Amino acid sequence: MKLSQMARSIAPSPTLRLNEQARLLRERGEPVIHLGVGEPKNKAPRAAIERASALLEGGYVKYGPTAGQPALREAIAGYTETFYGRRIAPENTIVSASAKQSIYNALVSVVNPGDEVIILAPYWVSYPEMVRLVYGVPVIVPLRDAAFEPQIAAVEAAVSDATRAIIVNSPNNPSGAVYSSAFVAALVDLAERHDLYLIMDDIYHQLVFDGSEAPSAYRFTQRDVDDSTIIVINGISKSYGMTGFRIGWAVAARQVVEVMTAIQGQIITCPSPLTQAAAEGALTGSQEIVEDLRRTMQANRDAMLDELHAIPGVRVTRPAGTFYCLPDFSAYNPSSEALSDMLLHKALVVTVPGKAFGAEGHLRLSFSGNREDLIEGIRRIKWALDPSGPNEIYIGDHKIVRD
Repeated sequence: MKLSQMARSIAPSPTLRLNEQARLLRERGEPVIHLGVGEPKNKAPRAAIERASALLEGGYVKYGPTAGQPALREAIAGYTETFYGRRIAPENTIVSASAKQSIYNALVSVVNPGDEVIILAPYWVSYPEMVRLVYGVPVIVPLRDAAFEPQIAAVEAAVSDATRAIIVNSPNNPSGAVYSSAFVAALVDLAERHDLYLIMDDIYHQLVFDGSEAPSAYRFTQRDVDDSTIIVINGISKSYGMTGFRIGWAVAARQVVEVMTAIQGQIITCPSPLTQAAAEGALTGSQEIVEDLRRTMQANRDAMLDELHAIPGVRVTRPAGTFYCLPDFSAYNPSSEALSDMLLHKALVVTVPGKAFGAEGHLRLSFSGNREDLIEGIRRIKWALDPSGPNEIYIGDHKIVRD
């Protein structure tokens, strides 16, 4: 088959590969515990379901405006004022079919072939591949230490004449780190001094723990949104647990939004009006679900940390947000891929290799699921790593034997 050179250069998602392996094991009746998926188990907000149901009941679900339904763009403008303290116009927003598409649209809009995009490790697995898909060059600022926050000097050193943008994800997938105000302020200053786009992936910004907050880039700029190179990405997948609705958005200068809209019109025409109605309901309805989810994730984090601290040699940095933890398992195996494969086949636990996130030796563990499952999953990991433990364990009627 003749495939494009670009298509052949893009690596498949490691999380999707592991999901498929887990699915096949489950089909064989194996009691797999999935600590790899970033998907809360809550139901969608009632207001979201009612708004979408009303539209569906009317039976008139047709094309909508390419940049999003006016009511949802108004709701996003209100959301931005509430949570970011920045008043914007609906014209500063564009709705897309997921925050992931919003990031891709932004990259297509501002990156020329050969331009460099700085990515801070640990990073979400899709960032480097997205940059390559727009014929850009990903430049990784490597992981420095267990604090998971890069030094601003290292970011500055990565800037070259070819640099076009910086992608920042805080609260961070995969580490759960929340970057400090000082670091975010320094990033904004750096971007403005070098005239770089600062793409802020804020998809987890409401899922922060222990009374902390995720500093907004807007706090550290005096520029109006239309004069700013800051592009804020957000959506309903994480804070509202509405992963399957596939609605995200970007907030940016109108000129950037206009270009993103033209691009989106050539790709999907418009995001689904049905799921946009649900997103509007989520943003304008009761926000109790967000706080309930945040509290549940904080309790799940604490339960996972308690179990991880019982495994000798595992170094854990306490996540300040998201629903991910990135422990260092290098004392057991420096290859995160080999360790992840072993845990899947020997302990029937899905984990994600840290190598995919620029954090070799680590495993990403999600605590977004059932608390009993995550506790059982970590205990299985401990058993699989302990050579002095029993050679076999029972999970219900199912026996797992260590080779």
